[in-house]
Amino acid sequence: MSKINITLPDGSVRQFEAGSTALDIAQSISEGLARNVLSAKVNGEVWDATRPIREDAKVQLLTWNDPEGKSTFWHSSAHLMAEALEALYPGTKFGIGPPIENGFYYDIDTGDVQISSDDFERIENKMLELAREKNEYRRQEISKADAIRYFREKGDEYKLELLEDLEDGRITFYEQGNFTDLCKGPHIPDTGRIKAAKLMALAGAYWRGDENRKQLTRIYGITFPKQKELTEYLELLEEAKKRDHRKLGAELELFMFSERVGSGLPIWLPKGTALRTRLEDFLKKEQIKRGYAPVITPHIGKKDLYITSGHYAKYGEDSFQPIHTPREGEEFLLKPMNCPHHCEIFGHRPRSYRELPVRIAEFGTVYRYEQSGELHGLTRVRCFTQDDAHLFCTPDQLKDEFLGVLDLTQYVLKKLGFDNYTAQISLRDPDNPEKYIGSDENWNKAEQAIIEATQEVGLETVTELGEAAFYGPKLDFMVKDALKRSWQLGTIQVDYNLPERFQLEYIGPDNQPHRPVMIHRAPFGSMERFIGVLIEHCGGKFPLWLSPEQFAILPISDRFNDYAKQVLDKLAAHDIRGFLDDRSEKIGRKIRDAEVKKVPFMLIVGEKEEAEGEVSVRRQGEGDLGSMSIGDFAAYFQSLL
Repeated sequence: MSKINITLPDGSVRQFEAGSTALDIAQSISEGLARNVLSAKVNGEVWDATRPIREDAKVQLLTWNDPEGKSTFWHSSAHLMAEALEALYPGTKFGIGPPIENGFYYDIDTGDVQISSDDFERIENKMLELAREKNEYRRQEISKADAIRYFREKGDEYKLELLEDLEDGRITFYEQGNFTDLCKGPHIPDTGRIKAAKLMALAGAYWRGDENRKQLTRIYGITFPKQKELTEYLELLEEAKKRDHRKLGAELELFMFSERVGSGLPIWLPKGTALRTRLEDFLKKEQIKRGYAPVITPHIGKKDLYITSGHYAKYGEDSFQPIHTPREGEEFLLKPMNCPHHCEIFGHRPRSYRELPVRIAEFGTVYRYEQSGELHGLTRVRCFTQDDAHLFCTPDQLKDEFLGVLDLTQYVLKKLGFDNYTAQISLRDPDNPEKYIGSDENWNKAEQAIIEATQEVGLETVTELGEAAFYGPKLDFMVKDALKRSWQLGTIQVDYNLPERFQLEYIGPDNQPHRPVMIHRAPFGSMERFIGVLIEHCGGKFPLWLSPEQFAILPISDRFNDYAKQVLDKLAAHDIRGFLDDRSEKIGRKIRDAEVKKVPFMLIVGEKEEAEGEVSVRRQGEGDLGSMSIGDFAAYFQSLL
């Protein structure tokens, strides 16, 4: 039998018999690894770990620790749930059942039978019963005619419709136990890998997203290779409910929404405004140190501006409708991006290479008409403010400027307590070039600049095809919060295309016009989204320097209010922010209210404190710290910043 060369991620090359599988490769390394392998990446494509490899290939073994491994596990779990449903509810018909970010779902048609959450435990038990049978997921290539015959006999019109779009010769079935499904895979080796299952929710879903078609039942679920991991996941979900930024935003009086104002249009209350302003001031000061010039641009622009930039073609359907003025044919748009305005700033007068790089920054508010079903608190809105900046530089300056922006972004994330993140290099989708503007030459240069800069600083990165902006590649920061959820926050983008579209130029040392390179960057991304994530990350207990109210003075009774006001004035002189709770309430109630509002420090004053010129200090979540003079408390407070 012929041999094939298998190249592993560490660069080592091993020889195997042609037709060996990724599972065989894993077993040659260790039995423990083989038990944990879920699928494999073969020449960049995710395969079943049991699929024969017949030619030389680069192979990466995928486990639960790899995103593709989890995706394979959850895809297989959707099939396991479908098998359980078919066993419990004969005649069930199946739409689609993909993996999602956390778990999977399957769209089903159970005819006259109504499934409710009361049935979840029964379905879960059946899933685990079937999982214990350790049935293999078997892949079978099948002709279109045979596939149609199978589902016609089964009476499943949904699979028959899906088959209409598939080419003969590229159709595969997967079978495990008594269940067979139309599927391109991949799947885990066998059902025995699935040790814990939980069905999470029910929803209605129109077939193929068409509200004129039948509404199917969508069942969401999640599975794990260990029961302990399911338990931990459910605990994190409960914690996430407590930390929900919509709930905490209302309790802490940070922001609100009003149907009279409009869905997806957040209104910042005084405390939220104080928080947001401090974040903005922090970045503004840092930007000034790094040579940025602040600018302010209008909230609207002529439609032609966004046609020139390409934003109208890409965002037109997601934008608010054009604003028509009394002048015939004149149309304006609420701006979907700040970039076109900043291009106009650079191009408003002749530029010399001696001026470059030009760095301009703006906290600019932009507008996108998101669908109402996609709106979610601050993290998905129709009006948001970007901490936007655009740098215009020569090609020779590009790498240094990119590295400077990279340093700033990492500094911002660290300052806000986001230490766990992955830098994602987002490149073009080579199979869909129509999604992008600009020449291949410019795209190649931009993509290479990002790759080289991240390699130079030793930044750990992952690469995702198809995630680039329409005008250029980008480096996205995928940040994990305290609940281990991943969020895309800061972004840096390299752009050769907008300078071309706006005909931007500078005069070089050769006295000839040249095209600048443009860098888009936003360390926060969107102020609304960033603050929503920050609220949930810290559970409303903001870093002390950022907290809208850093202390509350709590008099034991009304007769100590005058002394409490003196304390308030003295602390204000130390630039410490707080308030006086002079309500005629018992001290226990005042302490509880301050704890709920997550005020970092409570300063209790009574007869003893007034006599000695002190405050009794209590820290949120920790309890009493004892009595201190006002000066000592101010010094202690400053030491924590």
